[in-house]
Amino acid sequence: MKNSFKFLAGALALISVVFTSCGEKKLNTVKLGVVGAMYEEIWAPAKEALKKEGIDLQIVLLADYSIPNTALANGDLDLNAFQHRIFLEADSASRGYDLKIIGNTFIIPLNLYSKKVSSVAELKEGAVVAIPDDVTNGGRALKVLQSAGLISLNEKAGFNPRINDVVTSKVQIKELKANTIPAALPDVDAAIINGNYALSFGIKTESAIFADTSLNEKNYWNLIAANAKSLKDPAKVELYRKVVAAFQTPETEKIFNETYGGYFIKVGWDEDEISARLAE
Repeated sequence: MKNSFKFLAGALALISVVFTSCGEKKLNTVKLGVVGAMYEEIWAPAKEALKKEGIDLQIVLLADYSIPNTALANGDLDLNAFQHRIFLEADSASRGYDLKIIGNTFIIPLNLYSKKVSSVAELKEGAVVAIPDDVTNGGRALKVLQSAGLISLNEKAGFNPRINDVVTSKVQIKELKANTIPAALPDVDAAIINGNYALSFGIKTESAIFADTSLNEKNYWNLIAANAKSLKDPAKVELYRKVVAAFQTPETEKIFNETYGGYFIKVGWDEDEISARLAE
């Protein structure tokens, strides 16, 4: 009978260890929300590196940009990585979310392309140039056109200038939906094209007739976000530090350059965003 009790006690102890181990594995699961299948490839090196540290990074593909911040705010995600600062600030302000930047990922250039000319100097007076019609990318596009010497903007224009802020212009500006511009490129003299759409249409960065000049503007940097509540948990903070570090590596940059032809440019990898948030 004593031996039976010893066996039972041992079995219960073993079951306890198994459940504890499962619990620990569950704690080390990090759900990362993204929009676009390309993120699976971009995050693949980080996912593999984290696996060796006992962290299961689960990439959660979401349908559109309206979902990831809501899911993060509701606790359905641990992190998300799909947006730049302007989007995060606007979305959080309109929905009352308390989300924090914990790491920087990349910036996607917004270059000027053309099928008709090979340089900005070849654009004639009155040439038609297409730009995105949304506030964020439209304002950024106008800044690129100003840097290219094609327009001048009102000095009092805000961070995101609009068409009515254009003071002088050598070209006719045509506002189109961002996702339609690559297909419209043959029909205009030049166009500012979002990097992700240019990539989808096989338009290479080196074919740009003028390169984006806003790469150092932090508001356009893409980021990794966390729920502010989770940053009160030291264990989660350390877990998130490992996720950020696993992404910001030469292996990820290799994906940027070799797989996506330079459409993703690393930015802010030397900035400790988590420590900055904890100090706020």
